[in-house]
Amino acid sequence: MGIFEHGKDNKPLSIKILQFLLLFLGLGIVFSVLSMFMLRFSEVKNVIPVVQSRMQPCFQELNSLENWIRPSLNVHHSMNDAELFWRASFVPQVKHFPFKRRAKIAFMFLTRGPLPLAPLWDRFFAGNEELYSIYIHNLPSYKSDFPSSSVFYGRQIPSQVAEWGKISIIDAERRLLANALLDISNEWFVLLSESCIPLHNFSVVYRYISESRYSFVSSFDDPRSVGRGRYNQKMLPEIKITQWRKGSQWFEVNRKLAIDIIKDELYYPKFKHFCKPSCYVDEHYFPTMLHIQSPHLLANTSLTWVDWSRGGAHPATFGKADVTDHFLKRLSEDQRSCVNNNQTTSHCTLFARKFSPSTLDPLLKLSSKYLGF
Repeated sequence: MGIFEHGKDNKPLSIKILQFLLLFLGLGIVFSVLSMFMLRFSEVKNVIPVVQSRMQPCFQELNSLENWIRPSLNVHHSMNDAELFWRASFVPQVKHFPFKRRAKIAFMFLTRGPLPLAPLWDRFFAGNEELYSIYIHNLPSYKSDFPSSSVFYGRQIPSQVAEWGKISIIDAERRLLANALLDISNEWFVLLSESCIPLHNFSVVYRYISESRYSFVSSFDDPRSVGRGRYNQKMLPEIKITQWRKGSQWFEVNRKLAIDIIKDELYYPKFKHFCKPSCYVDEHYFPTMLHIQSPHLLANTSLTWVDWSRGGAHPATFGKADVTDHFLKRLSEDQRSCVNNNQTTSHCTLFARKFSPSTLDPLLKLSSKYLGF
């Protein structure tokens, strides 16, 4: 009996302990559920602003025509060439623009480094800000130091090393065209070097280019060893020797031809693989490709004058002593006759090269007298 009575006395204690344990377990479950809920709420609260910040600019871009047609003030971007050319090849299918478009000339400077004649060009562009755009392709290692007041300030596009006579120089020129095509208002595209100067004021240049029905690409059949002699039969069947052309590297093309150049995947590989020194690709690729595709759109001449009278493999380079009243008068009043829009004109060239850095001071001194600016 004593044993049973002792266990009977402990029964209420055991029940109380069990109730305490159940209560503790229940509190633990409730606490765990509340903790999970608070954690999820905190995560959602932190994620929502990120989602909004990513989606809002995208919505604004699609909702505003201005964001499609307004060129970026910064020409820097992270696109590689394949992405850039794809983006630049977009062509509106509706002919009429739903906004007031002022057609511009894109001046594209292909350089190794500095632009020593930049002050002369600054003077040339002054007062015509709505009618031009500027793009510079130089060695990626070069850091420009243009003052913020210069039209060249911040106009360096993402560039790569380019070697004259090799396919990399064509890549650089196509890269310039593609970057300029991103601005829907650019209608004409002029390739220049650091040694080029304008021979007339901006109004004359703009009117001449904008009123022409043709693009100014030098393209001719040269039967000599420096012409047809550079042709490679491995370019067949896309390029026949009778289609092989030679011309000046410095060109002016309209928007249609610029797009044709950057989207080309037929002729470019042929030149990349089969036109290597002593075949100089910058003298043959554009003249040949455009002659095959759009001969009716070409004036078959260049707007950039050079002096070959001294002989040699390269045109003459002018120094400070060359820039005289007589010299500039002769250049600006070129008496040669040529044809533009099927009409005879005395304005056969708009630019000239090759001018060394030492010519800047006499050019600035005489430009208002002979060049019109």
